[in-house]
Amino acid sequence: MAEKVLMKGNEAIAEAAILAGCRHYFGYPITPQTEIAAYMAKRMPKIGGTFLQAESEIAAINMVYGVSATGKRVMTSSSSPGISLKGEGLSYLAGADLPALVVNVQRGGPGLGGIQPSQSDYFQATKGGAHGDFHMLVLAPASVQEMAELTVKGFALADKYRMTAMILADGTMGQMMEPVSLDFAVGEAVEKPWATNGTKLSRPHNIINSLILKPERLEELNFERYERYAKIKETEVMYEEYMMEDAEICVVAFGIAARVSKNAINEARAKGIKVGLIRPITLWPFPEKAIAAAAEKVKKFISVELSMGQMIEDVRLAVNGKAPVTLCNRTGGMIPAPEQVLAAITEAAK
Repeated sequence: MAEKVLMKGNEAIAEAAILAGCRHYFGYPITPQTEIAAYMAKRMPKIGGTFLQAESEIAAINMVYGVSATGKRVMTSSSSPGISLKGEGLSYLAGADLPALVVNVQRGGPGLGGIQPSQSDYFQATKGGAHGDFHMLVLAPASVQEMAELTVKGFALADKYRMTAMILADGTMGQMMEPVSLDFAVGEAVEKPWATNGTKLSRPHNIINSLILKPERLEELNFERYERYAKIKETEVMYEEYMMEDAEICVVAFGIAARVSKNAINEARAKGIKVGLIRPITLWPFPEKAIAAAAEKVKKFISVELSMGQMIEDVRLAVNGKAPVTLCNRTGGMIPAPEQVLAAITEAAK
């Protein structure tokens, strides 16, 4: 059995990134993700890497752009308002087809909001994140172990598809401590013939740029990108099903909301209510087919969220009118209690 160490979620992300070959981190402190930057500040100099606390989030994401263009694995992290500041850079990364890992440990909003956990950046993450036609891969961990594993997975997917992967966690995931095994495969390095890493007079110059002035060419690139996205939607969807075999009610939740929901589902099952869970692990691509398949047999859906109801829109699209979809939520930094979710399940069972 692999040895486990007790780590905070934020620390697990940082160490997993290092194991995945990341040697360049650029960021700016903001609660509740500051431990990632603090961990990188200690570790990177010891392994020949680069840690730089940028003068702003805007500077940090543009530094990510520069390092990614050279073919190196690079990451940044922030929390909700900081991710908004990175928005322009996220769009530039997409426009230049550059891989990167971005971590958002969400806090309550809008505005500066509060430092307590939230899931209210779902729209921002899954519907693009900034201007233009593009998507990011969005991975939603529900344990500290997944914080580590999905970080490694995020780097691999980013390199494979030349796009940004985002770890979309909430403040609870970042701050909680759990035993973690760091004994996992990190995969082979991906060849990057497009990188600006010096020609040695052996090939034409590579140019990294997101400015395309000919509309015909820009349209062509956007169509090419969405062909890639279609492949991702077919092959890279990840989700967990829990007690769905005979379920008549389906709870859909991710992150800490999914953990709370499992406790409520266990209590509901003890009372004879047939309820199960679909937990999206990839929020983009969203597990549309799994939810559509569930809609063929379950009578009701409940979307459990730490927001005013954002993921529920994707749930309803996937259900396509075949069953009612209701919302069970807290917001502003509050977390639904198992009793609240159980009450929603009990009401749906009537």
